[in-house]
Amino acid sequence: MRICKGKTKHSGPARQETLDTLFQGRLKVVQRKGGYRFSIDTLLLAHFVKVQGREKIVDLGAGNGVIPLMLAFLYPAVRVVGLEIQEEMVQRALRSVSLNRLRERVEILLGDVCSVKEVLPPQSFDIAICNPPYRGSASGRINPDPEKRIARHEIKGQLMDFLRAGSYLLPRGGRIALVYPATRMVDLLLAMRQAAIEPKRLRLVHSFEGAAATLVLAEGIKGAGSELKILPPLVVYTKERQYAPEIRAMLGV
Repeated sequence: MRICKGKTKHSGPARQETLDTLFQGRLKVVQRKGGYRFSIDTLLLAHFVKVQGREKIVDLGAGNGVIPLMLAFLYPAVRVVGLEIQEEMVQRALRSVSLNRLRERVEILLGDVCSVKEVLPPQSFDIAICNPPYRGSASGRINPDPEKRIARHEIKGQLMDFLRAGSYLLPRGGRIALVYPATRMVDLLLAMRQAAIEPKRLRLVHSFEGAAATLVLAEGIKGAGSELKILPPLVVYTKERQYAPEIRAMLGV
């Protein structure tokens, strides 16, 4: 399996790309126009994971590298590895890493979570994080764009593949954090236990106060005993359709 890392030929956006920013312009992300682009669930997941010190973190299905970039920006002592199956996205992530001068602490690898043993050694991370595909390979309309198709549909990997990869990469007591559709929360919790990961923290995400939950943020610990903590709900928008104060704080605005 080929691994892409290190320098790239270009750092800024190409003609079919955009240079987007987070944290009032302090963090830069190269993305393809019309391709898979990060959304609010990425932001929520990066802030949900508990980072305490100098942990080593792996992002399974790193996409454009937004979560590794955010974690390295928010926590100056951590080291982050992103594993992504799509080579073009890996190359864009590498350019974003260079643009943000984070090459000493962020590494992006080309690889498949289904064959993670070929890329990374066991029990080599303290924390795993992932935003896995959530639609079946034949569920609903299949997006014609390959980046969106692979990111959203279980074509290159199913939920259990991501959880097994996380379990392989974590020691006993290691933690994994995920974001998933609230409608599939039961599937998520059952799969976590099947992968020897005990759900420990759960937070439901609502677009508006009083609306049904759309996402669930979950954290599990490998080999832990059963005791689940349900956190207060997270509301994204105010009734005026502006970001709620907690979301604005996450964005640094």
